[in-house]
Amino acid sequence: MSEPPLLDKVIKNVQVVRPHQDAVELLDLGIKDGKFVEIAPNISATQAKEIFDAKNLLGFPGVVDAHMHIGIYQPLDQDAVTESKAAAMGGVTTSLNYIRTGQYYLNKGGSYQDFFPEVLALSAGNFFVDYSYHVAPIASRHIDEIPLLFTEHGISSFKIFMFYGGYGLHGLSDQQNLFLMINQEERYDFAHFEFIMRGITRLMEEYPTARDTISLSLHCEVAEILNAYTKIVANDSNLTGLSAYSAARPPHSEGLAICIAAYLAHETNCANINLLHLSSRKAMEAALTMQTAFPHINFRREVTVGHLLLDVDSPNGTWAKVNPPIRPRADVEYLWQAVLDNQVDWIVSDHACCSAEQKRSAKDPHNIWLAKSGFGGTEYLLSGVISEGSKRGMSYNHVAKLLSWNPSRRFGVLQKGDIAIGYDADLVLVNPNESFVVSAAESESQQGYTPFEGMELTARVKSTFLRGNLIYHNGQVVGSPTGSYLKRSILG
Repeated sequence: MSEPPLLDKVIKNVQVVRPHQDAVELLDLGIKDGKFVEIAPNISATQAKEIFDAKNLLGFPGVVDAHMHIGIYQPLDQDAVTESKAAAMGGVTTSLNYIRTGQYYLNKGGSYQDFFPEVLALSAGNFFVDYSYHVAPIASRHIDEIPLLFTEHGISSFKIFMFYGGYGLHGLSDQQNLFLMINQEERYDFAHFEFIMRGITRLMEEYPTARDTISLSLHCEVAEILNAYTKIVANDSNLTGLSAYSAARPPHSEGLAICIAAYLAHETNCANINLLHLSSRKAMEAALTMQTAFPHINFRREVTVGHLLLDVDSPNGTWAKVNPPIRPRADVEYLWQAVLDNQVDWIVSDHACCSAEQKRSAKDPHNIWLAKSGFGGTEYLLSGVISEGSKRGMSYNHVAKLLSWNPSRRFGVLQKGDIAIGYDADLVLVNPNESFVVSAAESESQQGYTPFEGMELTARVKSTFLRGNLIYHNGQVVGSPTGSYLKRSILG
């Protein structure tokens, strides 16, 4: 009588890419109960209920896309389905999404005690990948709710949008209290940011074992600079399109905001600071300068795939409007050098599905001032970084570190980020020699366009596994949405 199989699945012939090793090694991966339990050459097929042949493709840890926006422009429950399908087709297995009260998202103000359970209810059963949320304290009352979000919902990461108090999501605005749905007497300003930091510092002190996975992320732009420059640039007929939008939100606004945020972090002893989507040389230089000035603050620096693949001369124009803006080519190359010099901690998509009908003015489609901000791109994150990174000498292992390991450690999804025994069996198989031309028509996203349209990428995702289950294979999303909410433990 033969022994029953010990493993649920063996994925054979994987060129395994790990974040902490220099080599890529041909191995088999044994999976049981959604975890990697055996990693070795030539695991016997008789040990497994199911065999999958990876055919010598590269195997990366499932991507942790640490900066996404689900439900910003579409109903959250619908957006979760289509945009997590797009994530799966790009090799993303963990989606970390920024959310807040106010206009867009659920279009509600009030307390997170009421708001966040609704977010979870709309999310449940709709994600094809595992997911969690970063939360922005918008109203002053939200600062007092930080411990509740942490203990009841496992939220350990928070956000500040530094420009929101005095500048609109898409351009000039003098109605930000209405936009944020806060009382007229409240101010979303530097003082509020300070008090958020103090609240997070208190949380770290109360839960010291979780300290390393509690953090604050900042979108760094200063409203006063944006207001002044937008008025100047909008009246200058010599500047149009992405070049105009970049000039209206100039890089020194990012740099100034970074310096202010860093000093406030120093003042409040808010130890874990994430500087989001750095888009320019000035922003990166300011971030590195602040790291030197305040070595006791644990800064992390983020860059998006959009800011690494696009520049102001990209042919798709208003489709690429985003905050902070797409920059000139010199900034793009500076960011790539920062990646290669290990000055960037992770790369993300900043995916925000904004349908074509919402994105562009039908009457004036090339008017950058009328376009909404943000676009999707999670489906091109891994392929884009491998394609452009390889041209510049970036190793596969470095890709795995920036797209999987580093964000998983920072944000407390500690079962993710590596191909290792005991970790979730999240795996993405990639052909590094299969070129394709980006076409929105092939995407699972409901967006209907992409600013990456027509770009040739030289690495293609072939299969994605979530906790050992195949969720994407050869151009098709497989099965039903089985993504789980990741409640990050208060034990760290």
